[in-house]
Amino acid sequence: MTGSPRTELAAFLRSRRRQVEPASVGLPGHGARRAPGLRREEVALLSGVSHTWYTWLEQGRDISPSRQVVDAVARTLQLSPAEHEYVLRLTGHAATAPAEPGPAELPAHAVRLLDALGPSPAFVLTHSWSILGWNTAYERLYPGVATAPEGERNLLWVVFTDPAVRSLLGDWATDSRRFLTQFRAEVGRRVHDPAVVDLVTRLQGASEHFRAGWASHDVDSFSSSERRFEHPRVGILLLEHHQLTLADSPDLHLVVYTAAAGTDSAARLARLSSD
Repeated sequence: MTGSPRTELAAFLRSRRRQVEPASVGLPGHGARRAPGLRREEVALLSGVSHTWYTWLEQGRDISPSRQVVDAVARTLQLSPAEHEYVLRLTGHAATAPAEPGPAELPAHAVRLLDALGPSPAFVLTHSWSILGWNTAYERLYPGVATAPEGERNLLWVVFTDPAVRSLLGDWATDSRRFLTQFRAEVGRRVHDPAVVDLVTRLQGASEHFRAGWASHDVDSFSSSERRFEHPRVGILLLEHHQLTLADSPDLHLVVYTAAAGTDSAARLARLSSD
């Protein structure tokens, strides 16, 4: 289950602290260490803060770290850029405040945009990754989107619970983990949002893989990349995965799959759309 930004930050910092090799920050890696990684007092010393203050941070106490302190802790824990941004969001130092929840229905101009994408599968996600709309090409790629109950029409939910999606994704283990880490990074300070809490709670009960992945506190940023789909009607599809934000609805994200260059996927998508 998710919690407040403070408790989420505390769990994340504890997780990352245990993954840092002492030798990588100039500390002796041998000797009697009861647990892997750095000790709290070592993180505090290397980050230039008191041991007590850092302990409070890992305990989820109601304290407000400055941007400078957050950056120092991020360096000590060797956080990736995505993880660093995630911590900034949890501590209220993101460049922009979280947007308000998006519309309950897809704006008409967004529907027209989806339709204009023709054979390229595309759909729109809300802040909690509910699928708000899609085009015909996406429904041909994943027919389950049209028949799923509204409460289960969520990208993360179908990735972890729908056997059809598991078969469709060419490398489900890797792809599902990537979806999870990107979702966690995106929700940031909204981990306490009722829609997010409900989704995570249900997924923890429905999927052992999700439960283990969520407990790791891994985060990663989105990057356009090639995805492999194994469609039962047209075979292998190699598609580039893109994500765009609607300027007049910044809480909605347009996801588009286009045929990868140098492949026959464009022809396969055309055949899928014409069948």
